[in-house]
Amino acid sequence: MDSLSFMFIVVTSLLFTSQFSSATDTLTSTQSLADGSTLISKHGSFELGFFSPGSSRNRYLGIWYKNIPVRTVVWVANRRAPTKNSTALLMIDIKGNLVLKDGGSVVWSTNSKREVQTPLLQLLDSGNLVLIDASDGHSGIYLWQSFDYPTDTFLPGMKLGVNLKTGLDRRLTSWKNWDDPSPGDFVWKILVYNNPESTMWKGSKFYFRTGPWNGITYSGKPQLKPNQPFSFNFVHSDDEVYCAYYPKNKSVISRIVMNQTNYWRERYIWEEASQSWSLYTYLPTDYCDTYGLCGAYGNCIITDSPVCQCLKGFNPKSPDNWNSGDWSQGCVRNKSLNCQDGDGFIKFTELKLPDTKYSWVNKNMSLEECRGKCLNNCNCTAYSVVDIRNGGSGCALWFNDLIDIRQIPSGGQDLYIRMSASELARLETVKDEPDEKIVAIVIPVVVLAFAFLGVCYYFCQRRIIKLKDKNEIDGSDESSEEDLDLPLFDLVTITRATNKFSLNNKLGEGGFGPVYKGILADGHEIAVKRLSSNSGQGLKEFKNEVKLIARLQHRNLVKLLGCCIQGEERVLIYEYMPNRSLDFLIFDRTGGKLLDWSNRFDIVCGIARGLLYLHQDSRLRIIHRDLKASNVLLDMYLALGF
Repeated sequence: MDSLSFMFIVVTSLLFTSQFSSATDTLTSTQSLADGSTLISKHGSFELGFFSPGSSRNRYLGIWYKNIPVRTVVWVANRRAPTKNSTALLMIDIKGNLVLKDGGSVVWSTNSKREVQTPLLQLLDSGNLVLIDASDGHSGIYLWQSFDYPTDTFLPGMKLGVNLKTGLDRRLTSWKNWDDPSPGDFVWKILVYNNPESTMWKGSKFYFRTGPWNGITYSGKPQLKPNQPFSFNFVHSDDEVYCAYYPKNKSVISRIVMNQTNYWRERYIWEEASQSWSLYTYLPTDYCDTYGLCGAYGNCIITDSPVCQCLKGFNPKSPDNWNSGDWSQGCVRNKSLNCQDGDGFIKFTELKLPDTKYSWVNKNMSLEECRGKCLNNCNCTAYSVVDIRNGGSGCALWFNDLIDIRQIPSGGQDLYIRMSASELARLETVKDEPDEKIVAIVIPVVVLAFAFLGVCYYFCQRRIIKLKDKNEIDGSDESSEEDLDLPLFDLVTITRATNKFSLNNKLGEGGFGPVYKGILADGHEIAVKRLSSNSGQGLKEFKNEVKLIARLQHRNLVKLLGCCIQGEERVLIYEYMPNRSLDFLIFDRTGGKLLDWSNRFDIVCGIARGLLYLHQDSRLRIIHRDLKASNVLLDMYLALGF
């Protein structure tokens, strides 16, 4: 009898934990999900199952888009604890927790504090995996949900932020690389100050912040374009602080991803026509998005050179460092504040508001009340409205040095910065009185400029007539974008970008001349090849080569961005390859260790694709006769770990 009872119990247990196989969106406490089986959301938007990323053999439980041919994983359960084989099972334990077991060992589990009799796991069409009590019906109360524990992807309807009641911190963390979904060091999170901010971090280093929310967007972003496909929301209440977005058209498939390869927060939209993900926006966008680049009271203006400028009423703290391009010490006041001496304010417009760590907010005060509040506190350095809608409302005060300011020409906000009475008087005098020296210089310069333009017009007309009469093509230094079908850079721009072709910027040297790294005024990195005078190449040959290279467009060929022809200078501007050339790695004892077989295979395939294009697929048949490791350049997308 005892033996029969034992057999009955075992058989019943096996029946109640039967493996799940049919296509459904739910899993009950009597079922388990094995490797090879999946859950599919009700309308087929998302799928839950086991997968191996990239070239890895590790197995992970994750969620991906069901109807997109390119498997795109949006959430991973056991990102810190992969399984090594296909024996893992997902199930609901007797306490109502979701458990991932491998060989009897718990690999990953949820921690629901509420015990339920009828727990049910369901994959929603939003991509959210939820654990509910089936006896509650459709109450919308979740015992646990994957949206509370995001990995590297931000989906519509998901919250990024902090629950102030429970302490739950929903943040995004990048994958380490394409083969490893374990947490990397690139993090996006909300900092809960009096005036909360959306921020990004490289490990413990503050990397980027959006600026505070102003009711429509973030102060550090340009005004939103019309007809945006998304609506944005930022909530700051006593219970929680979070941001979210929602598609206006449900047919638009979009996701935001933390990409550790280039340290960008990228928004993608699925394009049905091309069957591929299209990069829609990314952050940071340029050099001025670097946190604290210009130091205290420095204003980053991406169109200026240098990009860092002291705010009006301030001067560089260390002029020597500032002029050499080290702006980290920032700026200091021309005149110190004197709380008893009638301080006032200067209005600055179109700014990304400063770091809000040392700030205070009152959502009900008017702008005039805000001004008075700041004046009455000797430590207050600036004020602004909180919400720019309907003429502006609320009050934000700053109580420390103002850091991480930049100019936003198509957006930004007004900021009122405190100044001493004497400095206000001086600035008013400067503003009201015209500079006689400037007037004395400008008028003659304008006259000379018009005279010069007239002479140029006369000789240009004569030259055009001469060309038409002779019906010839000039071989002189006169070039145009139409002639070369490429952007032309002026020598001044290239000289500034390379710090006057500094040796510190030199990347290497080939048979035709040295190559330098350069940074344009907008922060874009470039590689500059300066042809030496003894290269033996004349203008005609140079122009012919430029035209040829410009017509060769392939993802495995370094892109030619433009050229410079000025005087005796012949310069080519290429896209910059941050991982340098292959010889730098394979002939280096340390660098060679970074090239695993996955990277080596990708490099070989890239070389083969480039050669196939040159030798066969391009309309211009080119034979590459100098294939060597130093001529194989590695872009930012090669995951090398440095």
